[in-house]
Amino acid sequence: MSVLLNFAMFPTDKGDSVSQYVSQIINHIKESGVSYKLNPMGTAIETNTMEEALKIVQESYDILEPVSNRVYCSINIDAQKNKDKRITSKIASIEAKIGDVSK
Repeated sequence: MSVLLNFAMFPTDKGDSVSQYVSQIINHIKESGVSYKLNPMGTAIETNTMEEALKIVQESYDILEPVSNRVYCSINIDAQKNKDKRITSKIASIEAKIGDVSK
C-alpha cells in the first residue's frame, strides 16, 4: 500500500517567517526514515500505512504545540493499494509525457 500525504503545518502566532519552526518538522520527517519531498507550500510523505502517515502529522503537531498558541495544518491524502514509490513515480509519469518539470 502507498499512502501519499501532503501537508503544511506551521504556527500562526510567530510572525511572517516561520521557517525556524517548519525546519524542525522537516528534520523530524528526515530522521523518521519515510520518503518525503519538500515543496514550496508543504511536504509530501509516502508511507506503507495510514497509521504511519498520520503518526508523522501528530508528531509534527507535538513539535509545535509547546511553543505556539495556534497551529495551522492542511492535509491531502491519496491511499492506494498494491502500489509503492508513488512519491517519485507520479512525477516520472508526467515527465515521460512532457519532459522535465523541475523548472
